[in-house]
Amino acid sequence: MVNDSEQKEKKASILIIEDDKFLRELLFRKLEKSGFNISIVIDGEEALRKIKEEEYEIILLDLVLPGIDGFEILKEIKKNPKTSKTPVIILSNLGQQEEVERGLRLGAVDYLIKAHFTPDEIIQKIENILKKNNI
Repeated sequence: MVNDSEQKEKKASILIIEDDKFLRELLFRKLEKSGFNISIVIDGEEALRKIKEEEYEIILLDLVLPGIDGFEILKEIKKNPKTSKTPVIILSNLGQQEEVERGLRLGAVDYLIKAHFTPDEIIQKIENILKKNNI
């Protein structure tokens, strides 16, 4: 049995903003198995509401979403003093250099093209960012 202090030490809260059911469930299972607390939303409006309600150590953000797109969500995250320091990893199928540069310019800490990374590699990126930010 894991005591409370060990559990708190191990877990960081991650918000997954992803409308693709398969990827969303795959990431959820992998991240939860790695000991993270996971919240999931599937559209832009729900994402903005969730970000205002709760605090996260890291956000995984898809760009192509129903309603408000990921670039707009990223702008809102970085504009809000409460969330502006929260690391955001863009996880998208959009892979044009212009989109990558725009995402990084808007404040994402990393831009991962879905087809180029396995879930385990994504988890490694998350762990590296959390470690770098002493979380």
